[in-house]
Amino acid sequence: MKRIPVSGPWITEREIAYVTDAITNGWYENASCYHARFEQAFASYIGVRFALALPSCTSGIHLALAALGVGPGDEVIVPEITWIASAAPIIYVGGIPVFADVDPRTWCLSPDSFESCITPRTRAVIPVDLYGGIPQMDVIGDIARARNIAVIEDAAEAIGSEFKRRKAGSLGDVGVFSFHGSKTLTTGEGGMLVTDREELYQRFLVLRDHGRQSGDKLFFNTEIAYKYKMSGLQAALGLAQLERIEELIARKRLIYRWYQEELADTPAVTLNHEPPDTKSTYWMVTIVLPEELGLTKKQVLDWMDQHRIDCRPFFHPLSSLPAFRDHPGVLRAQERNKVSYRISPYAVNLPSGLNLTRETVQYVCDRLKALLAQPKLSRDLHRELV
Repeated sequence: MKRIPVSGPWITEREIAYVTDAITNGWYENASCYHARFEQAFASYIGVRFALALPSCTSGIHLALAALGVGPGDEVIVPEITWIASAAPIIYVGGIPVFADVDPRTWCLSPDSFESCITPRTRAVIPVDLYGGIPQMDVIGDIARARNIAVIEDAAEAIGSEFKRRKAGSLGDVGVFSFHGSKTLTTGEGGMLVTDREELYQRFLVLRDHGRQSGDKLFFNTEIAYKYKMSGLQAALGLAQLERIEELIARKRLIYRWYQEELADTPAVTLNHEPPDTKSTYWMVTIVLPEELGLTKKQVLDWMDQHRIDCRPFFHPLSSLPAFRDHPGVLRAQERNKVSYRISPYAVNLPSGLNLTRETVQYVCDRLKALLAQPKLSRDLHRELV
């Protein structure tokens, strides 16, 4: 069997045709045609007024924080379990990331932990729709509104997911998405920033274009800002993918269902949880193993690698990363966020690429079950790694 990648896109003749047209005709008077089409279609799909195509989701979080006026000394609450890109832009603007714990079932921001982390310096919260799941955004929103805290929804991994029939990305003041090559909808690299608030949208337009006022023809920059734009080729690819979004989401949910069925007789394995009133798009099918089994994520990754299966480690708690070693709140976060530290060492993302077949999922699950059935092997692996 060929090596099984952990993730990847589904590209068809539609995407090839759109990108070919963009590279052939997307210049001169047509230079922005695919940007406009992609942004308008994306805003309509999410159910918001405005969308802005960007080079990454990280740049979207940066622009959101800058537009909201978050600056030196301001605190922004972010869940422990997420990619570092959710927190790094807080430091770009001089803010202080405050790491909160996650819910034990959804692995998303815990509303109780969020509330307990609020101080007079808290300006924003960045809930993350982890692996396609969604936190309790209604409770988080109520807490934030009561304290005048902005909500930046990091929907990087959750295109098409829903909470109470509202699309991921539409549940805060601002939503951000990633179109990295591993994501359900891809532009290779890229992102999108969405909002219903016109004043924020107008501010985004200035900040992403070197401080030029919208409509400026004289190149008369009014402030120092950023260069955050997507190429026309990426926009063309994104538009084609967006026109197939329901097909892509259906495939993701089907892949998850295959894993559910294949692992139904393996009670030790916990898969992504989909609470009532939530629709997950399962960007990464994820397993959590019980601590008492004695298998860490590193051991599982090594075993699967031996069988030509690429997996990913569940995110490390941000406060455990060397990047935040000198961060003032690290020790408090490590003491406070017990759920994050309990789950992370024993969780793994399984292959979730859109090219998966039922037979491939069966092979992945068979190899996983073979590992779980061999406690001696598990001990041997432990000795090797120590």
